[in-house]
Amino acid sequence: MSGKAHISGVKNDKRISTQNLLKEIYSGLDSGIREFDVDASGQHNIGGALWAENGEHLTFRVKNPGQRAGSMGMPGTTVVIEGSAPADVGWLNAGAEIILKGDGGDTTAHCAASGKIYVAGKTGTRSGALMKYDPRYTAPEFWVLKRVGSFSFEFMGGGYAIVCGHGVSEGESVLGDRSCVGMVGGTVYVRGFVSGLSDEVWMLELDDADREFLREGLGVFLGKIDKQELYSELSDMAQWHKIVAKTHEERHEVRYMSARDFRLKKWVEGGIFGDLVQEDFKVTDYVETGANRLRIPEWRNAKYSAPCEYNCPVFIPTQKRIALLRQGKVKEALELVLEHSPFPASVCGQVCPNLCQDECSRLHVDVPVKIKEMGMLSRDVTLPAAAADNGCKVAVIGAGAAGLTAGFHLKRMGYAVDILEADSVIGGKLMQVIPEDRLARDVLKAEIKRILDTGVNVKTDTRVDKDMFADLCGKYDAVVVAVGAHNPVVIPFEGHERLVKGLDFLKKINRGEKPAVGKKVVVIGAGNAAMDVVIGAYQMGAEEVTAVDIQRPAAFEKEIEHAEKLGAKILFPKFTDKVTDKGIHFKDGSFIEADTVIISIGDRPDVSFLGREYLNERGMTLVNDFMQSPANEKVFVTGDTIKQGLFTHALGDGRKAAINIDRLLKGRPLDAFKKAPMIPQDKVKDEFYHPMNSTRLEEMPAEDETKRCMSCGFCRDCGFCLDICPQQAITRTEADDKFEYVSSASKCIGCGICAGVCPCGVWTMTDNLIKFMES
Repeated sequence: MSGKAHISGVKNDKRISTQNLLKEIYSGLDSGIREFDVDASGQHNIGGALWAENGEHLTFRVKNPGQRAGSMGMPGTTVVIEGSAPADVGWLNAGAEIILKGDGGDTTAHCAASGKIYVAGKTGTRSGALMKYDPRYTAPEFWVLKRVGSFSFEFMGGGYAIVCGHGVSEGESVLGDRSCVGMVGGTVYVRGFVSGLSDEVWMLELDDADREFLREGLGVFLGKIDKQELYSELSDMAQWHKIVAKTHEERHEVRYMSARDFRLKKWVEGGIFGDLVQEDFKVTDYVETGANRLRIPEWRNAKYSAPCEYNCPVFIPTQKRIALLRQGKVKEALELVLEHSPFPASVCGQVCPNLCQDECSRLHVDVPVKIKEMGMLSRDVTLPAAAADNGCKVAVIGAGAAGLTAGFHLKRMGYAVDILEADSVIGGKLMQVIPEDRLARDVLKAEIKRILDTGVNVKTDTRVDKDMFADLCGKYDAVVVAVGAHNPVVIPFEGHERLVKGLDFLKKINRGEKPAVGKKVVVIGAGNAAMDVVIGAYQMGAEEVTAVDIQRPAAFEKEIEHAEKLGAKILFPKFTDKVTDKGIHFKDGSFIEADTVIISIGDRPDVSFLGREYLNERGMTLVNDFMQSPANEKVFVTGDTIKQGLFTHALGDGRKAAINIDRLLKGRPLDAFKKAPMIPQDKVKDEFYHPMNSTRLEEMPAEDETKRCMSCGFCRDCGFCLDICPQQAITRTEADDKFEYVSSASKCIGCGICAGVCPCGVWTMTDNLIKFMES
């Protein structure tokens, strides 16, 4: 039977101990009581880790509690605290609903892991610190009507915190000082003035999903604390922002050296066993063939990734492309690129930083192979007809680099493809943001036309909302989310409302508008996108442009060189204090005069059309190793919607999503696209190549790079091994236009000369382990 009990913390005018008060509660639970009115006298842990065996709801109405009211509260428990409470309200809350009708002390909601905590007043320092989220349970929510103290949400790892800022004095930070220090997860929604925020987080604008969450939650919260009359005031979403933790990459954390690199490069040159296993490829005196050889040669053609292929986010095998050109198969070579990227000329040939060239083996001889210029060769290539219609259809949300790439590959596989684009133009940031100085529009339009000519259907001015997304998931066999990142990040220092957002600025220029910037412009940020803003500012008539950053510029060297050639200055480290109508003030006391201040430090995607089951606690999309949403196996997510990267990352993601959709719909295992290991540099023999004059290299057309490519890990059919083998053990065979080199075990003595002379690193000597084990 259930009942109600009144428990007092004072007996015979004497305060009883916490232990005895809790014993009364335990005894009441055992006798079937499910509601408790507790007139406490500072006793601790009231309403804590308690539950009824039959699952009945427990309710505690508490006055004058001590520390840790509701601590470790369990699902199915409601704790209502009349008035204020000291520290640790809701400490380690594991699912209880805790309603605090007054103020909370320090560390309110500390370590909360589930449940909901509602506070009708303010809370003290370190409130919400160490909040966490286990995806197996509902995320914790912590609602505060007024403000929180300093160091709140310290080391927050998950959940949602909502600070309404009601009744807080003007100029007083509703989050106190140094809030969100060490925050790595979760979302903090805040209304009102914020200062002293940790530099480990971003303060962002709300999206539609945020606004929906707040409007719905505010109604519940204000009802719980009997403040419904405040709904109209607090539901003005223009006053709200959200705070999320920076990603690992955005924090620019130092990547520590691996144990292997330390052992090989720092501890002892060549490794601690280098003097024992270092190979010199000399012929041994002990000569045997067949099973008695100490070492056996293997022709490992294409078993390694060349450095260019390994470092390319699109996986373009340039060494194979050049091999086809070397064989005179020009058409096949140019089509090979399109099997990976529909933008070889615009992205690979113009805007890509060409990571493929950064580790090109040719660097050890003279300069890298001209992979960038080779991309332009495929600009006007026409492809064979796509596969026949297979009866399945796929929706792609977003017509940027990732979305168009996914649609292109899917159509080539025989799928009907509808691409839905919110903007009036297609091409995403390639068309809307990149200055024409860096990307010729005729090249981009030619490649977009090639995609459209495949038969993909693009619908512009079509913004997908939750209802439409649900409809797409029902009507299509698969859905690709490729909306990109078009919400600029803004830092909430004083005067941030004066800032011009870099993304919006570039979009205006590319629409043909002429945004006024004045003579002096300061750009906050020094990444690649910020360098585009610098170029845009000069195009709009600026005479002095300065880019500032808190660290060494993240932009690629050639982007920095381009900006500096225009006259730009790049200053770092510079920490912004405030922005005024005169310019920008820094925390070191310096000042730069500016007519316009533009911020370009990153963008975030708008995924408000997705339900929260598709997102993590920071509002970012969740995907598995196959770019697939764990919430719906037919939904795949690509590009900047997952994490901001290069355009080549978007192209690679679009292709991977298309391939895995094809695998899913054909009942085949999905592919995680693990790359073959990059060939060790010492296996490629640069001594076979002579340096070429740099002037001659500049004049050489891209087609002639066949003479310079070292064909890392991919046999160039030079025949060196065939000619030099002392035992004539190697033969060349050919079938179906494919060749292979084979070593005869009956003739080979395991001398290793084939591996020693192979310029491509294809021949590899392996130890005869069977022989070793026998001995």
